[in-house]
Amino acid sequence: MNNIFDTPGIDPAWCPGCGNFAILNIVKLALTELKIDPKNIAIASGIGQAAKLPQYLKTNFFNGLHGRALPVATGIKVANPNLTVIAVGGDGDMYGEGGNHLMHTIRRNPNITNFVHNNMVYGLTKGQASPTSQEGFKTPLQPEGVFEEPLNPIALAISLDASFAARIFCGDIEHSKSIIKEAIMHKGYALVDILQPCVSFNKTNTYKWFEENTYYIDPSHNPLDKNAAFALASQSGKMGLGIYYKNPARPVFEEKLSAYAADKTPLFFRGSDRTAALNALMNKYI
Repeated sequence: MNNIFDTPGIDPAWCPGCGNFAILNIVKLALTELKIDPKNIAIASGIGQAAKLPQYLKTNFFNGLHGRALPVATGIKVANPNLTVIAVGGDGDMYGEGGNHLMHTIRRNPNITNFVHNNMVYGLTKGQASPTSQEGFKTPLQPEGVFEEPLNPIALAISLDASFAARIFCGDIEHSKSIIKEAIMHKGYALVDILQPCVSFNKTNTYKWFEENTYYIDPSHNPLDKNAAFALASQSGKMGLGIYYKNPARPVFEEKLSAYAADKTPLFFRGSDRTAALNALMNKYI
């Protein structure tokens, strides 16, 4: 069935069986059910297989530098808060190259949603270990196996008081869709760590592996309890699927800016006489 977010005639450059296909489908379904007009959505991405996702969605998008999607997404939201803004990238793109931006975006808390396709490997550059690769994972560059402890993005986000932190598995469409919808509607920065297989370069963390090494967070878990959320995220063993933490009380970055103190008109729609402003600036130094 056709979807308003489809891009007819464009063939996704992903390997057959890649988890990115499932994620693309889930995002389309979620956006459709939320009844968001495609013209009111802006997606920012960096470099990588996951970062190609907005090219296959009929929306506005900005595809930029490796690891730099979050500052771009923040800037878009500041310029036009009326847009639904999403940042997309892989575990290498967001947690590796973009790790510094991740921390400061959480600290600022802009009203954006961050989807991280976590396949525990660098898929675009042919299979190097990523920040989330597990100990012992062997690659052409780590023939003896990874020996560093993998990054725990959910625990990191909670420790920095991210206003929303969740994890899903692309193999469960309905559960993933519900979490993504809630993340998009959440006011503030929302991290969704999306577990997915890389069928070409990660023969360890397969669909079956994720099914056997994940579980659904108990409904009795209170996501408003930061200590409980951090303890849950820090547990070893199987990875929990669901919403770990929410802090709706945190103020949103763009609403604190002086530019919106008296005038709520998005900066994008405000007129300006750039020539006069430039001449005035230059005359100060003549």
